[in-house]
Amino acid sequence: MLLKHEPRPDQVKTEKLYQQMGLSDEEFTQIENILGRTPNYTETGLFSVMWSEHCSYKNSKPVLRKFPTTGERVLQGPGEGAGIVDIGDNQAVVFKIESHNHPSAIEPYQGAATGVGGIIRDIFSMGARPIALLNSLRFGELDESARVRYLFKEVVAGIAGYGNCIGIPTVGGEIQFEPCYEGNPLVNAMCVGLIDHKDIKKGLAQGVGNTVMYVGAKTGRDGIHGATFASEELTDQSDENRPAVQVGDPFMEKLLLEACLELIQSDALVGIQDMGAAGLTSSSAEMASKAGMGIEMNLDLVPQRETGMTAYEMMLSESQERMLIVVTKGREQEIKDLFTKYDLEAVAIGTVTDDKKLRLLQHGEIVADVPVDALAEDAPVYHKPSKEPIYYQEFQALEVEVPNVEDLKGTLQQLLSQPTIASKEWVYNQYDYMVRTNTVVAPGSDASVVRIRGTKKALAMTTDCNSRYVFLDPEVGGAIAVAEAARNIVCSGAEPLAITDNLNFGNPEKPEVFWQIEKAADGISEACRVLNTPVIGGNVSLYNETSGTAIYPTPVIGMVGLVTDLDHITTQNFKNSGDLIYLVGETKPEFGGSELQKLQNGRIFGKAPELNIQLEKERQNQVLAAIRAGVVQSAHDLSEGGLGVAVAESLFGQEKLGATITIEGNPVTALFSETQSRFLLTVKKEHQTEFESLVAAKLIGEVNDSAVLKVNVENNTILEASVNELKDAWKGAIPCLLKSRD
Repeated sequence: MLLKHEPRPDQVKTEKLYQQMGLSDEEFTQIENILGRTPNYTETGLFSVMWSEHCSYKNSKPVLRKFPTTGERVLQGPGEGAGIVDIGDNQAVVFKIESHNHPSAIEPYQGAATGVGGIIRDIFSMGARPIALLNSLRFGELDESARVRYLFKEVVAGIAGYGNCIGIPTVGGEIQFEPCYEGNPLVNAMCVGLIDHKDIKKGLAQGVGNTVMYVGAKTGRDGIHGATFASEELTDQSDENRPAVQVGDPFMEKLLLEACLELIQSDALVGIQDMGAAGLTSSSAEMASKAGMGIEMNLDLVPQRETGMTAYEMMLSESQERMLIVVTKGREQEIKDLFTKYDLEAVAIGTVTDDKKLRLLQHGEIVADVPVDALAEDAPVYHKPSKEPIYYQEFQALEVEVPNVEDLKGTLQQLLSQPTIASKEWVYNQYDYMVRTNTVVAPGSDASVVRIRGTKKALAMTTDCNSRYVFLDPEVGGAIAVAEAARNIVCSGAEPLAITDNLNFGNPEKPEVFWQIEKAADGISEACRVLNTPVIGGNVSLYNETSGTAIYPTPVIGMVGLVTDLDHITTQNFKNSGDLIYLVGETKPEFGGSELQKLQNGRIFGKAPELNIQLEKERQNQVLAAIRAGVVQSAHDLSEGGLGVAVAESLFGQEKLGATITIEGNPVTALFSETQSRFLLTVKKEHQTEFESLVAAKLIGEVNDSAVLKVNVENNTILEASVNELKDAWKGAIPCLLKSRD
């Protein structure tokens, strides 16, 4: 029953070896009760990864149940490799976002690269062709630490290296810099794919006697216990987990992608799933559990790139570029032949059984025999205690204060050079965002847009989350993340369809952190219901703490929208001299969590901006109707930095254009407040009457050819700056910080 060099079951129990794998005493007792005996070392390993937060969502399931997950367009909600949304004409969009935070903190290049590889596999395992990649990144302050600059450079290089090699365009994303991410960066990768309805596949191991096949790269010792590593806090000893970081091969993945997309067309294919977190364990147990079946595998048949691998090592390895498939019995050879064309291995390693067990054989002996439901569906679920933090109560009690600004022009330049606002060209110029030539709107506008060949349609996509707002008020901040994503989608001329979320939080065992998770989920749920953007899948990444200090709560929202006619595609750049500039939405003095507050105080405090989600929906509907009516030249949502930053950014895309705007009330509030639900639009003069009949907006100025931004209050000019000097501050900030500090 046992390999000689693995600890005996009694040792696993008496020496509490299960604790090193991340299982508690109570969980180990639960496993003994399920099996009716003490599990051996391999079986303990299977439970430890499948019951980790990363695989089981044991701490977050009660919260995830709050999300609206259905809708008239939803073809596949949470529970499979990725969610699927109908876009008409028997086509659908498939998308998902996932984190690779802990690996990226230890080994940033490979951590980021394999994050990209894993999310791509989730998409093509559904039968879809990946058409675009996005990301959402968080780092510490660039000017504070050489390590932060190293992590930033290597993560970007890893994303570029994998995406560029596999030939999928990286078209968009977001980056935020805050001190709380210094030891624990966030690397969230999103992939979007296209599929015909008839090609949709699921990860099911059905049909007694059907063959379980292993396809792709060989199994090595990399990534063992990666799922467990992702479910614990980072400490000074985390570098010891370096072996838990996988190594990716994008060229192998490209072959695997094309082979699997050909395989999808074969009626011999029963089910397919990526070997992601927990590798062979999760793919086999989940496929069997979802189908109400069992699986028996002979591990001697598993392709191995290292000698003497134990059952424990093979089952827990997270080697990349591997898939598990189930095929109709008797048709194995045609599957092997298909994969041979792509220089890939396809090996029969097991069969589907009817006993709902995962049974593993090695060297002629049974080395594991456990119920699949106990590993997958029936993992424990915990209802963690929740407590409102004292800081939140203190912030809510603070009065609203309008910051004092002596130099409006200098402050605008400083805001434009803050790394979170500044141009991310240094990043996206490393990405091949034009490969496959379908990218219509490249990185740098509110949302990226990719055309659907052979149609007049396109897909708009974005990732968004202002974690400062979420920290100040998780419920409001969670709702704002969804609302801002939808604003970005609408500004590109698309109708928001659905979201995928990546819930990045600290340690859920701390009641104040669990309160943040619950409240953020409440805000996200309410916004999704009102905006009609159901949650079709996502990822939870908890324990994002370094030596006891948590990151800001960061529920990243990935959203996809549908452009029904390519003529509707809109960007943020002002287009023509003489166009009228409109502001949609009133501006209030709201500076909690704002760029101006952080610039002046070095920290954030107070109340987050308010959000009226019904009003948000009305304004989005009006703006989208005006865009579809052809009366909007440019559209930009107001977010970090407020109106001043939005106008400046809208001028950076065209040479020689300038603008004059007139503001009312307190100039600091008018220019730098971060009030929500606001849009900046430009309109040709001949469309003024029609536009004003469609959108409740205020005319605030006009585009001209002066190459100067001028801000007036009544007849007095209070800010005047050449567009070039503003653009230099914005464009040069990140390269300057990276060059001058090292």
